[in-house]
Amino acid sequence: MTGPLDGIRIIDLTAMISGPLATMILADQGAEVIKIENPAGGDFTRSAANRQGDMSALYLNNNRNKKSVALNLKEKAGRDALLRLVASADVFVQNFRPGVIERMGLGEEKLRKVAPNLVMVSISGFGDTGPYSQRPVYDPLIQGLSGLATVQAGADELRPQLVRTILPDKLTGVTAAQAITAALFARERTGESQHVRLSMLDAIIAFLWSSDMGSQTFVHSEVPQQEAASLQDLIYETTTGYITIAVQSDREWQALIRAVDRPEWAEDPRFLTARLRQENIDARLELIQSVIKTDTADHWLARLEAEQVPCAPVLTRTQVLDHPQVLANDLLSHYDHPQAGRLRQARAPSRFSAAPEQHWQGAPRLGEQTVELLAECEYSAEEIQAMCDSGIAAVPAK
Repeated sequence: MTGPLDGIRIIDLTAMISGPLATMILADQGAEVIKIENPAGGDFTRSAANRQGDMSALYLNNNRNKKSVALNLKEKAGRDALLRLVASADVFVQNFRPGVIERMGLGEEKLRKVAPNLVMVSISGFGDTGPYSQRPVYDPLIQGLSGLATVQAGADELRPQLVRTILPDKLTGVTAAQAITAALFARERTGESQHVRLSMLDAIIAFLWSSDMGSQTFVHSEVPQQEAASLQDLIYETTTGYITIAVQSDREWQALIRAVDRPEWAEDPRFLTARLRQENIDARLELIQSVIKTDTADHWLARLEAEQVPCAPVLTRTQVLDHPQVLANDLLSHYDHPQAGRLRQARAPSRFSAAPEQHWQGAPRLGEQTVELLAECEYSAEEIQAMCDSGIAAVPAK
């Protein structure tokens, strides 16, 4: 069998990360994703650093299993070609600033004239309305405005810190992919097609609320501002590297005491209950670190694992590749890209019992499927060539 989204056609006008990641998730699950790009360079991530075969890793890692059609949407002929593609589509996704798609002449009313059952998806940075809606947006701005940078610092009074990965971009992509499948399911069940709107800001604030906004949850209570959970994290230095240990329950605390052979900690009044251990977290972590730094990572991991204390090594990105658990999960796939060469990528994390592993198609060259898909829309070879000659469309350079 094919993927669970086999037969779903998605027109993807998104660029950068949030939108392309969302549509790649769906492409990995069997959807046909047609990426519409400007002939003058395409998605900006095509020009990013870390390159091989004149293709960037950033583009390759967010656009596999897609098709590329290069159209100049500033020209009427380009928009007309897009509308022909939309007529056969199930989903239309864009992440322009609010109002841009309408000014292009590709708003919801226009699209539904050619595809009444179209699921529309609009991804924004700050939202469709409000004082920030028309501002340019990048990941650090969302981390700042959402409170994520303060959460990362540990307390309101400490210097805010950015999470050192583009979490808002990527989480928005995952959220968008889930919303698209929900909208498709609703259309299948009710026949109603919807317009899904989401912003990076909304996605991150909702994400934080489940665990990081406890002080802001009770509206009519005097709850103090979020205090630091600890001035240090749960990374412990050994003589040969770093490990992480996370202890929550009384059972796990007693197991840790046995693993490090410190029975006196069981009677320490600061650590008798989970609440006391949290209130005295800095003292507790300092004691654990003072012991862990005396021996090797392998020594402590073996002792901790024997007592069933939650623990793991702290790996570099390269070390992750060969870790036994990563290998057992069969998480990393290798395949040949016709332009970029041999690639290693993480497979889609969800596995479907009815869908065997599929052969991956590497991220497309700019305009790689322009001729194929325009011909499917009943453009003649001469018409396609004329569009390419005039810059309205493009095909890969030979």
